[in-house]
Amino acid sequence: MNAPKKLLRQRGHEEARVGMVELFFDLVFVFAVTQLSHSLVAHLDVAGAVHVTLLLLAVWWVWIYTSWVTNFLDPERIPVRVCLFVLMLAGLLLSSSIPEAFGKRGLVFAGAYVFMQVGRTLFFLWAIRAQPRPAVRNFQRVLAWLLLSSVFWISGGFAAGHARLGLWTLALLLELVSPVVYFWVPGLGRSTTADWNVEGGHLAERCALFVIIALGESLLVTGATFAALEWNAVAVAGFVVALVGSVAMWWVYFDTGAERASLRIRHSTDPGRQARTAYTYLHAPIVGGVIVGAVGDELLLSHPEHLTGAGVAAVIGGPALYLAGNALFKWVTNDRRAPPLSHTVGLVLLLALLPAALGHYVSALALGALATAVLVMVAAWETAALRRPGKIQTP
Repeated sequence: MNAPKKLLRQRGHEEARVGMVELFFDLVFVFAVTQLSHSLVAHLDVAGAVHVTLLLLAVWWVWIYTSWVTNFLDPERIPVRVCLFVLMLAGLLLSSSIPEAFGKRGLVFAGAYVFMQVGRTLFFLWAIRAQPRPAVRNFQRVLAWLLLSSVFWISGGFAAGHARLGLWTLALLLELVSPVVYFWVPGLGRSTTADWNVEGGHLAERCALFVIIALGESLLVTGATFAALEWNAVAVAGFVVALVGSVAMWWVYFDTGAERASLRIRHSTDPGRQARTAYTYLHAPIVGGVIVGAVGDELLLSHPEHLTGAGVAAVIGGPALYLAGNALFKWVTNDRRAPPLSHTVGLVLLLALLPAALGHYVSALALGALATAVLVMVAAWETAALRRPGKIQTP
């Protein structure tokens, strides 16, 4: 009865920190993010966007569920480490199959995904089998929902075309809605946010590190694309625009937002509710915005004169999605009546660029520069507003 307890993190006065094995595990998702951005570049149309969106949400969902588990379990314990290493193997298969997930490797993607989701949950139930009944019941409900969705994931792996898309969409919707209904299962009841007593600082740090992963992939795309170009004035200008855009994205999230949100969840009386809304759901559009923005950077570097409608959507849509995700994240993690005004104005300005972009009144490079200028404006506005004399710094 004592062995399972040893697998749990020891809750005390010191905040749980992210372990080296967790960072090692995240390397798999560096590859996954790269695969997603390359897939979007290769299929830059409506169908490609829909496919990559679904795959991105699946990648995010398997990662965030694993982060919840390592929030409860101690990754320094050998069984937990072994579990993470096994998940890494499945994660590499998952990531490797992304380019052909809607082609010949659909079953590999689905099988790896189901193995990670169901296998990790079964391991967790074994690890907490001696814990109080509510904790065990909570993850039994989680397992029931994952088993239900796995039927559609695997069925989609055997299907093709629109049938695969439909089955996988249904599977993903089941998983996305399950926390909203507190994993209600007939006969098992439903969970409460008290059952999700997370270590808030740890989960906040994990999600911040995933944003860094996405931003790092953006820099890799910028560097690799620029290295392959002839280094003239236009190429250098595009390189600077892309780099400044990435720095502005970092600033918007990390300058004050991430730390203020971390303080909020660490001192919350209901951290599970904030973890579900702010970190489990609202970080998906933030990460998605970085990935789409990286695609836009690659396009403006490769084609600085002209972009198709899909290219325009990437150059403007990446920053817009990123600002929207940050606006919602900061709204729910601070005492605000509405999303930050700076972010709202930034979104309006980005949308205002669409007529000129679609009418080809500005070049791709100029459009990228304008979108980057909006991000810089938002970052500067928020920084100045939060640091002005007399401003009360609340968590």
